[in-house]
Amino acid sequence: MGRWLSALLDLLYPPRCVACGRAGEWLCKACIQTIPTLTSPLCVHCGEPQSHPGLCAACRRGNSQLAGLRSVSYHFSPLREAIHTLKYEGTRVLAQPLGEVLAHYWQETNLSADLIVPVPLHPARLRERGYNQSLLLAKELGARVHLPVWDGCLARVRNTPAQVGLSREERWENVQDAFRCRETALQGKRVLLIDDVMTTGATLEACAGTLARSGAQEVWALTLARAARSQKAS
Repeated sequence: MGRWLSALLDLLYPPRCVACGRAGEWLCKACIQTIPTLTSPLCVHCGEPQSHPGLCAACRRGNSQLAGLRSVSYHFSPLREAIHTLKYEGTRVLAQPLGEVLAHYWQETNLSADLIVPVPLHPARLRERGYNQSLLLAKELGARVHLPVWDGCLARVRNTPAQVGLSREERWENVQDAFRCRETALQGKRVLLIDDVMTTGATLEACAGTLARSGAQEVWALTLARAARSQKAS
């Protein structure tokens, strides 16, 4: 959609905040300010809030392909409505304010990376949706923090069923061998994976393993939201 047509539509049908309904913006600044950032103490690896610093119980037991994972907040309002509208209702413009949220979080942390890789969609899912929301977020973040986005670095080679509604075990099985790396210049690179929501971490782990086997020095992941424990159990 051209810029002029988009501006005309905004005049005729002013955008309304997906969270509070206020006219003028798709995600208003007042709602953005209500997003509760997850802060210390966090698990030093997975970023899950806890009562003490160090590793959480799950990370002490696990063998992760990720160097670490961070999420801006839990998958609650207003992030929940904004992510859903971006992902399923075709409102691509929401990637802009959500990218700003990611950039602000990134700048407040001590994390670093050489490049950004979005979690890919399978070509069939991409044709159906028309865009990859993770790529839109990655581009918005990259433009703000001056990191290159390597679109196409990862490919989803199996058209796996949607993760929504699957158990933890089913999610992990669902993404086994689902990704391939197309990039040959990853040796020694620090990669930042971007996705919208983390539930069990299965998709991010599968992507990280593929990138590591292709030579990446380390892979961190950053998501807008993560499922709270109550959401993971449901």
